[in-house]
Amino acid sequence: MNNLFEKEIIALADLDLSVREKLLVAGELSGGYHPEMEKVHKANAKRLREMINEIGFPTLSKVGEKASDAAWLIIQHSIGEPEFMKECLRMVDEHIHDVNLKNRAYLYDRIQVFQGQPQKYGTQLIEGGIPYPVKYRENLNELRKTVNLPLLSPEEINRIPGLEDIPELESKDEDYTAWRKKVGWL
Repeated sequence: MNNLFEKEIIALADLDLSVREKLLVAGELSGGYHPEMEKVHKANAKRLREMINEIGFPTLSKVGEKASDAAWLIIQHSIGEPEFMKECLRMVDEHIHDVNLKNRAYLYDRIQVFQGQPQKYGTQLIEGGIPYPVKYRENLNELRKTVNLPLLSPEEINRIPGLEDIPELESKDEDYTAWRKKVGWL
């Protein structure tokens, strides 16, 4: 295991979370992508990319569980870098037996939702804590079981909008859509 990278990855994720908490407490986190948060996300993604170039993807066996989870958080928050997130998903899939499957599910779903596509595991939420539309609603809980996600109640599953609702959901926030186009999600 690479202890040097382990500690650094954890420190990067901790910085991300501390800046997020500071902005949240100050009431500055809502209303678009805060420039300070974006700066942290970009710097963290840049450094993680450098580490990946040096040691490969930070799997459980390479950096340990805590650092592997921290790397996922950095990847999950690098929302302004679609190609980096997609490349990381490809690397996760190459090392599927050496990663946290729950993290893979969240990353897959997040990429799908940013692209305006249905998600698979129901991890990404819209207003009211309801999952963004899912592709396989009828076997959603079976899919969630395979990646160690908690099951949803039938009521929760029934509240998930249908695939036909995606265009309406996507059209609600013009700024969000413009930002996704600008950074390359759409």
